[in-house]
Amino acid sequence: MSGFAIGMWGMGALFVLLALRIPVAFAMFAVGFVGISILNGWNAAMSYLATESFTLSTSAELVVVPLFILMGNVATETGMSRRLYDAAYAVIGSVRGGLASATVIGCGGFAALSGSSVASALTMGKVSLKEMDRFNYDPRLSTGAVAAGGTLGILIPPSTGFVIYAILTQQSIGRLFLAGVLPGLLLLLMFVLTVTAICWVNPAMGPAGPRTSLSEKARAMIGAVPILAVILITIGGIYTGVFSPVEASAVGAGLIIVIGLVARTLTLRAFWAAAKSSVTTTATVMLILIAAHMINPFLALSHIPQALGEFLIGLSLPPLAVLGLILACYLVLGCFLEGFAMLVLTMPIFFPIVQQLGFDPIWFGVLVVLTLEMGLISPPVGVNVFIVKSVAPNVDLNTIFRGVVPFWLAMIVTLVILVIFPQISLYLPDTMIN
Repeated sequence: MSGFAIGMWGMGALFVLLALRIPVAFAMFAVGFVGISILNGWNAAMSYLATESFTLSTSAELVVVPLFILMGNVATETGMSRRLYDAAYAVIGSVRGGLASATVIGCGGFAALSGSSVASALTMGKVSLKEMDRFNYDPRLSTGAVAAGGTLGILIPPSTGFVIYAILTQQSIGRLFLAGVLPGLLLLLMFVLTVTAICWVNPAMGPAGPRTSLSEKARAMIGAVPILAVILITIGGIYTGVFSPVEASAVGAGLIIVIGLVARTLTLRAFWAAAKSSVTTTATVMLILIAAHMINPFLALSHIPQALGEFLIGLSLPPLAVLGLILACYLVLGCFLEGFAMLVLTMPIFFPIVQQLGFDPIWFGVLVVLTLEMGLISPPVGVNVFIVKSVAPNVDLNTIFRGVVPFWLAMIVTLVILVIFPQISLYLPDTMIN
């Protein structure tokens, strides 16, 4: 049997394992290890396992993962994340649909602390859903805003998705973080415009919230200043060259801890809960990366990426048409696969094609992460939808999926804009101080 045939059998086995709900890291590891053993021998498979596990676990760049995750978890445990929502609530909550817009803005702010879409949706869901329910918001709008707003967690830096993409493609984590800033703000603006349009067409969907005085607005804004300062220091430090991404993660985590201690909201129990959650998430990310570095050599040995690349290039389509096909594949796969699994599985196949076509890898990374976001609210997997369901158990799952449709369409529009105007993604990375 040829290497290509073995590779196809291996990929089929992988999808079967994923369909059987085997954890993605274990499924990829099993297929990669067995595939390398068949194609290159048992000793080669053992060598890959030992070498890649050690290399990844000792990589200094990957320190950003636990530290940025810790930063977000400490912010959650100490209640700092609510201040972002409260500030947006005080400023725009009194307009039609304002509470939903405040939720989206709060998700964007929390995304800049945690880098996690699931954490953003869960945290803001707990904070905002009861408030929107109190003012008789339509469940489709309230739950849809939380689920969609949570997706900003893997586009607005620091983003775990960008870190994994950087490791898989050997790109700069700092450049990828900066590349996500303007697209993330653009998507946040598109979500707010979507809420505004929904409430303009049907005012009953999002009634106006309570009016707040200037003093209440000022207090809420002042409460959010420390969090916004941490965000500006970490991202600004990377942009100006003061910090590397690793140093920025340490500074950010340290500042959040200091703020919690000064405000007396960070107790030993809260810190333990944040640290324990950070360790669990980091271990999951590391296992996925190790599994990815097992399946990538298997794919290379089977020549599947080369065959697919030759096929697409042989179609003689314009480069943008090939890019469109690749992004369409991500949109379809996002309906069935978890985002990180999709990223790990597809990069060895699609990235060489993108390089051959001459596309900027940083720009492509932003497009890929945006399509991963869309998978977070796409049926039937839609992780963020199920997260919101856990926070709002009385809302039917179909109602939540209907609620995210306008936001999903807004993401399509944003994706098209970023394809047409790559400068939106590349301006900050190209002007950063190295």
